[in-house]
Amino acid sequence: MQAPSDVSGAALPDYRTQPRAFLQALFQTAVRTAQPLHGMRAWLPEPPRGRTLVLGAGKAGGSMAQALEALWPADAPLSGLVVTRYGHVPPRPAGLAQRIDVVEAAHPVPDAAGMAAAERILGLTAGLTADDLVLCLVSGGGSSLLTLPAEGLALADKQRINRALLESGANIGEMNCVRKHLSRIKGGRLAAACAPARVVTLTISDVPGDDPSVIASGPTVPDTTTCADALEILARHRIELPLSVRQALQNGALETPKPADGVFAGHSVHLVATPWQALEAAAAVARGAGLAAYILSDEMEGESRDVGRVHAALARSVALRGQPFEKPCVILSGGETTVTVRPRREGAAPGRGGRAGEFCLGLAQALQGIDGVWVLAADTDGIDGIEDNAGALVTPDTLARAAAAQLRVADHLDRHDAYGYFEALGDLVITGPTHTNVNDFRVLLVL
Repeated sequence: MQAPSDVSGAALPDYRTQPRAFLQALFQTAVRTAQPLHGMRAWLPEPPRGRTLVLGAGKAGGSMAQALEALWPADAPLSGLVVTRYGHVPPRPAGLAQRIDVVEAAHPVPDAAGMAAAERILGLTAGLTADDLVLCLVSGGGSSLLTLPAEGLALADKQRINRALLESGANIGEMNCVRKHLSRIKGGRLAAACAPARVVTLTISDVPGDDPSVIASGPTVPDTTTCADALEILARHRIELPLSVRQALQNGALETPKPADGVFAGHSVHLVATPWQALEAAAAVARGAGLAAYILSDEMEGESRDVGRVHAALARSVALRGQPFEKPCVILSGGETTVTVRPRREGAAPGRGGRAGEFCLGLAQALQGIDGVWVLAADTDGIDGIEDNAGALVTPDTLARAAAAQLRVADHLDRHDAYGYFEALGDLVITGPTHTNVNDFRVLLVL
């Protein structure tokens, strides 16, 4: 009988004797499946009579640009500009000519480089005709990388608002509603600038529900949210605006293009990779290894620690009662959880970590060291928050090893310090940038 393998053809570690390596192989399967070269070919249109302009933004921007350069006919003109996160440009394959400029900027808080790139992208739309084609390459992270503040907002204002949203616990839809209405390029405005050219958007989804208007704040698609929605979100999270900008929201001057706007006529949007595809690929590999595999959802949201506790309750039920799933099995989920940053106690050291690590802290605390449960949670872009890890691992002896090192889960949760906790245990998952982004990946192995 042939040994099971992952999607690359490599031999799969035995889940009974190498559970850590097995979980990491499932994560790598998900990441490989989400690479743009796999899903882009089917959605490419024919070259136009005029020129083809490529515009884009996101953490997968560099790999999407390279995939397009590899797939687009060599004799058909191709040029443009894509912005991605610092350090997220993949090595260029030998012999692949560069036809698309790729620049780098900051994420998750925008910087001057991102603003300069957005200005250049908007400038490239000047002079487009009905014979031209615009290919927009959009992926998660584009909201921060493609920053062009609305009239009356300075870059420093956008940075402050972005930080406040990130720490508020607002979900991705709420954050991007605000970002769209405070921008000159997001929320369909880039598509409007491209008129009368045809626009084809190729996108990698990093949002629950795969809504193109939420991915990277939808620069090329209609927006159904309103200025009033943005004001309500800002008020609920107590985020201040300059008076002139608040008034512009109140009187609708910053409203975004809506679905009925004729500017979107003839445009199309295609999903190149999605969270569900990545989860299903990992599930298929697990089934090939002889395990039952269950996908809970690719749309999970909520506080990371609380989602971790819910997953722990499910794992305990399976481990102790064989319900609702028989063991051994793999349980997968995706989505985008949030971390509401709470004020630190006076004198407490600042924490480090992102939502995957905080999920693991909450889960480890709730699992209470139950035997036979192994867990990996990671962000598919390879970066959990702003750290150098993708996520972390939880093992049956996590709490015991932590106690021996005088580490308390509750202390690290209080200061949002998942990185410090799992670094001390040697349980960080470190991959470096993966050059794609289909959001959170979580896998529980119950033996």
